[in-house]
Amino acid sequence: MKKLSIDRSRRDFISKSVALTAGSIFLTGIAEALQLHERPNQKMKIAMVGLGIRGVNMFGRDVQRVYQEQIEFVGLCDHNEGRLRFGQQYIGVNCALYTDFDKMLREQKPDVVIVTTVDNTHHTFIIRALEFGTHVITEKPMTTDEVKCQAILDAERKSGKKVIVTFNYRYSPHRQRLYEIIRNGEIGEVTSVDFHWYLDTSHGADYFRRWHAYREKGGTLLVHKSTHHFDLLNWWLDSDPEEVFAYGDLEFYGKNGPFRHSHCRPCPHKSNCDFHWDITKNSHLMDLYVKNEQYDGYLRDGCVFREDIDIYDKMAVQIRYMNGVQVSYSLTSYSPYEGYRIAFNGTKGRLDAWIKESQPWEEPDQDELRLTRNFGNTEIIIIPHGGGGHGGGDTRLKDKLFKDPSMADPYRQSAGTRDGAMSILVGIAARKSIESGKPIKVADLTAIKLEKTGRGML
Repeated sequence: MKKLSIDRSRRDFISKSVALTAGSIFLTGIAEALQLHERPNQKMKIAMVGLGIRGVNMFGRDVQRVYQEQIEFVGLCDHNEGRLRFGQQYIGVNCALYTDFDKMLREQKPDVVIVTTVDNTHHTFIIRALEFGTHVITEKPMTTDEVKCQAILDAERKSGKKVIVTFNYRYSPHRQRLYEIIRNGEIGEVTSVDFHWYLDTSHGADYFRRWHAYREKGGTLLVHKSTHHFDLLNWWLDSDPEEVFAYGDLEFYGKNGPFRHSHCRPCPHKSNCDFHWDITKNSHLMDLYVKNEQYDGYLRDGCVFREDIDIYDKMAVQIRYMNGVQVSYSLTSYSPYEGYRIAFNGTKGRLDAWIKESQPWEEPDQDELRLTRNFGNTEIIIIPHGGGGHGGGDTRLKDKLFKDPSMADPYRQSAGTRDGAMSILVGIAARKSIESGKPIKVADLTAIKLEKTGRGML
C-alpha cells in the first residue's frame, strides 16, 4: 500500500469543504445517503468486514435478528477463514464469504459496508468502499492517526458517499439529558469540565489482553477508548478542541507485572495471578477465537503483563476548546469499579453525574444527575437505564441506522466523518503531547477548519 500523506496545497479547498459540516447539520443520515425513501420495498444490502466479537455480535447477529425486514447481509469478509465461517453460522445468514475485500465489493455491490476490523486498518476498508461507490458504517475510532484521518476525509469528499461513525454513547438516555440541560442553558455558559473515566480490573485489564495493547494497532487507549469520551465532550460543548496537553504512562500492566507468560491458558503462574482469566469458561469466545488461532495466531487471552505492551494505562489530558471551555480529563485502567464522574461548571450553576457501570456493590437500575444553580436549590434528576448495551445507546443507534434511518435527529446524535475526526484528533494530539512534552494544536493535524460553535443546536 502506498504511504499516505496530506497534500497541503489543497488545504484551503478541503477546509472549505469540511467547514460546511460545522455551520449546518451535516448529512449523515443513511436514509438520505441511500435515498431509501425512493425504494421503500427494497432492503438495505449490507456487507461486513471484520468478524471479531463486535462484528458478529453487535453488528452481526443482533442486527440480523432485529432488522431482517429492513436489511439483508450479502457478504462477510475476514482474513481469518475460521472466524469467517463461524461468524456466518453465528449471525445466522446465508451469504457469500470472502477473504478478498475488493472481490466482495465487485460481486455483491452492497449499499453499505460495515467496518469492524482492527482499528489501524479501518482507513483501508473505508477508503476502498468509498472508491467503489459504497456508503460506510464504521466502528469507532474512525482511524488511528492524522494522516489516515485526512485520507478518509479526502476519499469521502471525492466519492460523494457518506461515512457514519457509530458513537453509541451519544444515544444513551442520561447522556442525551446532559446534552439537553447544557443546550437549554440551565447552568448558563459552560466554562470548564471535570471528566474522569475509570476502567475496572476486569474491563480495563481486557484491553491489555487483546490487540488493543499495542500502539500500532489501536493508537493507545487515548484513541481507541477515549474517542468515545472526546466525542461526547465535542457534542456536549458544541465546539471544536483547539489545544491539547497530556501526560501518560504505563505503570501497572505490561513490564510492571511480577511475572508473565504469553497467554493465560498455559501460564505456570495461574494460582498466583489476580489477572488470570480462563477463556475456556466462555464457549462463545472459544468458538470465535481459540478454535481459529491456527489461521492467524491471535491469542484472545494474552497475558496483561507481556513485555511488549506499549500503551499507557494512566492518562491525564488538558483540552482547551475554541469557545474557551477548559477540560480536565483522565482515564485510569485498573480501578476497583467502572464508570465515570463528570461535572460541568457554568456561569449559573453546576451539573454533576457519577455514572456507575460496574461496581462491587448494589446500585439501582438508573442513572442520577445533580443540577445545582448558583444561589439556589439542588435538583436530583433520575433517568432509568435504557434497554440494550451501553446504557441503552446500542439499541437506539441501531434503530436509527437500520430500522428508520430517516427518523428525526433533534439532538444531532448521528455522527459523520467530521465528528469521527474531531474525537480521534484529541486523542492523537494527547499522544503526541505525551511523546513530545509539548502542547499540540489540533488545527496543525489535518485540514479541518476549526469552529467555535454551531456544530449542532436544538
